Amino acid sequence: MAKRLFVGGLPFSSNEDELKTLFAQAGEVVSVAIIMDKFTGQSKGFGFVEMTTEEEAKKAIETLNGTDLGGRKLIVAEARPMEERKPGGFGGGNRGGGYNDRGNDRGYNRGGGHY
Repeated sequence: MAKRLFVGGLPFSSNEDELKTLFAQAGEVVSVAIIMDKFTGQSKGFGFVEMTTEEEAKKAIETLNGTDLGGRKLIVAEARPMEERKPGGFGGGNRGGGYNDRGNDRGYNRGGGHY
């Protein structure tokens, strides 16, 4: 089963082909994804590499974690599962401004609502 790795500390000029070549030293690379900023289109400095086996992933962590790439120190670790994000963006959830009939987070009523 393929194993996904987190790769941090990437130079902003890195590309996926360069990363694939680097990780191929440890074994077969299934996929590479560098995370890009959706507004600027520039790299965020981290990405994910998927290796074919658990053994190859461990070898990649052991051999590449802490190595220098383009003047930056790489961080290579096992990727954690993606956490579910709350809807709402910009501060999220239902904590926006405005009045309602149930009070606010401090527990007192601002409006003239019913309880």
